Amino acid sequence: MTETTIGLIDVSFCCQRCCQPLRINSTLNTIDEQIISELNSDINSNNNRNDQKPFAVKDVHKNVIYKVVPPMPTSTATDPSNGNGFIVIEETTSSSQSTPVSGNDHKSESSGFSSTQKLSQEMRRLRQLFDILSDQSDVDHPLCEECADFVIDQMDHQLRQLEDESKEYNDYLNSMPSDDRGDQNDTQTEMNELIEKLQSLETIEKQLTQELNEVKEQQLKADEEIVRQENELKRLNVEEDKYWHEYNHIRHHIFICEDEQQSVDNQLRYAKTLFDKLKNTNVFNATFHIWHSGPFGTINNFRLGRLPTAPVEWGEINAAWGQSALLLHSLANKMNFTFKRFKIVPYGNHSFLESLEDRSRELPLYASGGIRYFWNNKFDNAMVAFLDCLQQFKEHVETQEKDFVLPYKMERDTIEDPNTNAKYSIKIQFNTEEQWTKALKFMLTNLKWALAWVSAQFLNNH
Repeated sequence: MTETTIGLIDVSFCCQRCCQPLRINSTLNTIDEQIISELNSDINSNNNRNDQKPFAVKDVHKNVIYKVVPPMPTSTATDPSNGNGFIVIEETTSSSQSTPVSGNDHKSESSGFSSTQKLSQEMRRLRQLFDILSDQSDVDHPLCEECADFVIDQMDHQLRQLEDESKEYNDYLNSMPSDDRGDQNDTQTEMNELIEKLQSLETIEKQLTQELNEVKEQQLKADEEIVRQENELKRLNVEEDKYWHEYNHIRHHIFICEDEQQSVDNQLRYAKTLFDKLKNTNVFNATFHIWHSGPFGTINNFRLGRLPTAPVEWGEINAAWGQSALLLHSLANKMNFTFKRFKIVPYGNHSFLESLEDRSRELPLYASGGIRYFWNNKFDNAMVAFLDCLQQFKEHVETQEKDFVLPYKMERDTIEDPNTNAKYSIKIQFNTEEQWTKALKFMLTNLKWALAWVSAQFLNNH
């Protein structure tokens, strides 16, 4: 106890249903230890006579609501011995239950300790009393008046229901006919019939039991077969997974091989197409294109000739003579023919003919114009020698095919037009540019016919 002013305290329990603090009636304070001992002895004797409780509320009265509440925590003064659901509350308002005491002398402390000890004894007695009451029924004590009245009402309601049921049972027994109560002979007959029926049922039961045992044996065998089949199914599933894995692997390789095969087929098809195209392509026709551009004959778009109205550059004329020399030289090599008296040396726009009688003599197939253009005998002799080589090639072809004829007849340095029977000289001296250009155009035409004949022979050989 402290030196401050304190008051007497009361012990209050909580209602086990609504959890509200309870004020203990003063009549319970008169219960002493002897009464509690007698109550305990009565409980033990009753338990020896009957193991079950006399009134099982929870089993019968299902409509009654019970709520067991643990001890409430306290934030004020709490008795250390308190552990069974009660709390200590400081009472300051009731003057009839407690009287405030002031002062800090030793008497106040002594009276406070004696009051606390007295309250502890009373709490123990009350706790034992509530435990005894709780053991006597399924209702946990203590209860407040309202909760107790509610429980009593519920128990009264259950009691009325049981009484109504008991009355209905008695009425039903009283309403039964007297014949059903019984003649002993009829009862004995019925008993015998029931015994016979029971025996037949027992026989049927034995048969059914035997059949059940057989079914169980069959069930065991079926279970074993199911297990065996399940194991076999698992093995087959593993085999199936392995099969599909190998199948997918092989199928993948098949797809790859099919793609490669398709690629090879496409390449082969392209190669065959290209081969056919190349086989049908004549290298001479592809390399040397002889055509005309107005009054000029052209070879690979180079004009051969010169007019006052169209002064062609000498570089273009020299390039056209180089292409013509290369073409006639290639045709002779293709036919394995060697020219007499002259050898054609293709050298681009500086091509020339070499005399086989005089190796030091070269006949150029190119010119540069100027004053020497009209007095250049070597250039004229080279063009006449080229025309002689073309005539030799024509005679060689006629030995293989008698029907071969060139469109323009060639004789020494002139070319004859079969339409007008006019002859045109291939020389520049003592000649006009128009006649010289026309003679060159006729010469390219004969050269194209020779090219066409060799190309036809080339295609027939392949």
